[in-house]
Amino acid sequence: TPHNSETMDGMDVKAEPQQDNSPSSGIAELYHPRKCSATGRLIASKDHAAVQINVGHVDPGTGVYTSEYTTFALCGYIRFKGRGDDALNRLAAEAGLMKAMDSFPHPSSAADADED
Repeated sequence: TPHNSETMDGMDVKAEPQQDNSPSSGIAELYHPRKCSATGRLIASKDHAAVQINVGHVDPGTGVYTSEYTTFALCGYIRFKGRGDDALNRLAAEAGLMKAMDSFPHPSSAADADED
């Protein structure tokens, strides 16, 4: 879904602690961890390989950025395994931001067609 704020899947994605100023509980800091968009795993605060990417929306007619974006978070595990690009492609296709990668011809079949 498009976002103009810093929320994702109903969770606050800011890494900054928030304070609960309710009089009954005193002052408590609340930390809302992010979740990996590809695996659903919680992204730990010590996962320094994790990234959060905002993919901008463009107007299909003009190709101009519309000031809206969709946020994806990828955990370090996905990136370490070399699956970050596949995961981002799949997530963007599911969000309707691009065509699915299956709809493109395989590079080897395109090279075979060029030789004919």
